Amino acid sequence: MTLTFYYAKNSAAYAPHILLEDVGAVYEAIKIDFAGGEQRSAPYLQINPKGRVPSLITDQGILTETPAILAYIAQTHPEHGMAPETAFEFAVAQAFNCYIASTVHVAHAHKHRGARWADDASAHAHMRAKVHQNMTDCAAVIETHYLQGPWVLGNRYSMCDPYLALVTRWLGDDGVDVGQFPKIAAHNQAMRERPSMQTILRLHA
Repeated sequence: MTLTFYYAKNSAAYAPHILLEDVGAVYEAIKIDFAGGEQRSAPYLQINPKGRVPSLITDQGILTETPAILAYIAQTHPEHGMAPETAFEFAVAQAFNCYIASTVHVAHAHKHRGARWADDASAHAHMRAKVHQNMTDCAAVIETHYLQGPWVLGNRYSMCDPYLALVTRWLGDDGVDVGQFPKIAAHNQAMRERPSMQTILRLHA
């Protein structure tokens, strides 16, 4: 099975890109030039009509949305144990990944993507002003509720951990002091020691 993965720097594609390396997937990575507007080009919109990344072309069809792609990579490489095996444990993992997608990503996006929600420039400024506090609050929820330690789901590294690595990157961009969240800080250090993340950091620098 050969996969084609579309990504852009400083995007949510960072998380599944790490997981592809974790499982040793055979894939081709294609960088989309957001600055040049390639995400809105006709050829790319045929792949992802939303004009966003990540996108993953598989033998069965095209997948978009980070939680779906993470789950697909994990479940199609079961020998690496990146997805929990029981229905309840898998749902716990999905609860974390869905929280990142539906709440944390939206909170972060208010910094640069205010035009998605309002046309008024003053509204954009108010959105940006709330990002630091909202992301700090999200980090507190992750630290106290989701992150079991040392990995998201406990002692076993999983498809959730690259997603948290992405969030930690956002926290730094949003001026949140990760040092006030010791479990997140420890997780970030452990991630940075993994060869998969070291490889992808070079591509997303």
